[in-house]
Amino acid sequence: MKIGELAKATGTQTETIRYYEAEGLLPTAGRTESNYRVYGQAHVARLSFIRHCRSLDMTLGEIKTLLRFKDAPERNCEEVNELLDEHIEHVAARIKELRHLQTELKALREQCGAARDAAACGILKGLDKASLNGQARVSKSGRGHVHGSHAAVR
Repeated sequence: MKIGELAKATGTQTETIRYYEAEGLLPTAGRTESNYRVYGQAHVARLSFIRHCRSLDMTLGEIKTLLRFKDAPERNCEEVNELLDEHIEHVAARIKELRHLQTELKALREQCGAARDAAACGILKGLDKASLNGQARVSKSGRGHVHGSHAAVR
C-alpha cells in the first residue's frame, strides 16, 4: 500500500508517518520503480502500536524503548516494567496538577458572575493582576498544555 492508504488504515497523517520513519520508529518503506513508498501489514501493525502508545501519552523516547523490546522478544522485560511504572507516576503527577489547575480556574470564574462590559470583567482583571504579579502558571511536569484537551478557540 502507498502512504495515503497507510494513513487511512491507521488514522495517521502522512506527515506523521514520514516523521516516524525519519525518527526510526517505523522501518523505512520499500520503493516502487516510480519511487513511491510501499508499506505492508507489518507497517500497519507497528504504526497502530505507536498510535496506541501515543494515546496513552507516552513520549517518542518511551515508545522507542518499547519498540526495541518488541523487536527483541527474547529480552527480559524488566526495563519495560520500570518504564511503565515511571509513566504511571508521571500521569499521577499530571492529574494532581490538572486538579490544581481546575481549582484555580474555578476560583477565577467566580470573579465574574454575570456578563458585563469587558472593562469590568472580573476574569480579565484577575488574569491581568496575576500576570502583572508574576504569577504565570508553569507546569511542574514540564509538559505544559495538554494538547487536544478542549476545542480550539476561534
